[in-house]
Amino acid sequence: MKFAYEDLSDEQFERLIVLLCQRLLGVAVQGFAKGPDGGRDAKFVGTAELHPSTAAPWAGTTIIQAKHTKGFNRNFSESDFFSTSAVNTVLGKEIPRIKKLRDAKQLDHYMLFANRRLAGNAETEIRAHIASECGIPASSIYLCGLEQLEIWLKRFPDVAKEADLDPVDSPLIVSPDDLAEVVQALARQRDGVLALFDDPPTPRVAYEQKNALNNMSADYAKAQRRKYLKETAQIRSFLAAPENLELMRMYESVVDEFQLKIIAKRKDYQTFDKVMEYLVDLLFNRDPVLRQHAHKRLTRAVLFYMYWNCDIGEVGDASSDQTLSP
Repeated sequence: MKFAYEDLSDEQFERLIVLLCQRLLGVAVQGFAKGPDGGRDAKFVGTAELHPSTAAPWAGTTIIQAKHTKGFNRNFSESDFFSTSAVNTVLGKEIPRIKKLRDAKQLDHYMLFANRRLAGNAETEIRAHIASECGIPASSIYLCGLEQLEIWLKRFPDVAKEADLDPVDSPLIVSPDDLAEVVQALARQRDGVLALFDDPPTPRVAYEQKNALNNMSADYAKAQRRKYLKETAQIRSFLAAPENLELMRMYESVVDEFQLKIIAKRKDYQTFDKVMEYLVDLLFNRDPVLRQHAHKRLTRAVLFYMYWNCDIGEVGDASSDQTLSP
């Protein structure tokens, strides 16, 4: 089963890695704890059960680190994570700590897990760099990226269950991929549109009633309607066009994901204003397409359309002939 690791909290990811390492090394793996220098390590002392093999297992002290990112589709080679010429990177900041443990004879083997993709050439380069900088044999260094993590979890499916990888327990994080495609396509069409539609769509619940159900403040609701109401007709027309059927399906997939996440995590936010702003910030932070200046307003307009059209948020038991008042 493939998980959205970027949706996990740092603590959930660390727990997953501890449970996995208990299978690879042994049940004596100690969980992540903050050291005096601020770093967080897990540790195993003894002879490993399975790693790197049953024929030649590691013996001694193994230090384990888990580096979790909320970013989507990240990799080990990115400059913020690793660079041979920079120390202000995720790995660069850990090198002095690893070296200190090695010099103090408190580290025989080193394991690094990250929810990033790890290409073969990057694995070789990074492992050689750690070995050179810290005086650890390359054979005593193990790097695990998303691809290998998936393989391990298929071999040990009970690990994910024990780690409670339940999407309801994860933060309110949604994937921006499909929305980015919809926004890009809509932006391209808008360039050729000469007339602006004035009639908004006909949703299922009065705007004021929906705002009350969702605890959206009057000022925020008024500002949203003033800024984005006219955009809704153009979005509706675009999604309804037969040639945009695949984009409509993407939009439906997006609102399904958003709505289920919002239902699961709604109690964490006092007002729906905060839900909307959290989603906007999250989408801009996680997708370079959506945070482009030309697409920011349109992204907000699409989110407003989702709310206005009753695709996200509470709708109550209102009859289908009720409409939003502009």
